[in-house]
Amino acid sequence: MLRTSHQRAVLCRSCPLAKVADLVGDSISLIILRDLLEKPRRFTDLQLALAGVSSRTLTLKLKKLEKCGIVSRHHDFRLGNKVVYRLTKKGAAFKRVAAAMRAYGKKYL
Repeated sequence: MLRTSHQRAVLCRSCPLAKVADLVGDSISLIILRDLLEKPRRFTDLQLALAGVSSRTLTLKLKKLEKCGIVSRHHDFRLGNKVVYRLTKKGAAFKRVAAAMRAYGKKYL
């Protein structure tokens, strides 16, 4: 059955997989999550891992992840009031998804 572009868009918005792909389906967001799964990071640490990505792009990605409740932003006074990004409980739940993606990549790519 052929669907109109509007019908496909509605189906995508109601599909959990499409929603996750929209949120973290780009390489920048995946690298951010990969690094934050290890430990909290400062902006500059994340930027080093994403060589070639502009500060503006990284900022926009972090804000999107923060708005969705995946990442939280904190001031760490031990580091001289530097901003540190860490995963929320919702973000930490991505660990199993990342592990499955890593296993798939090792096996098939």
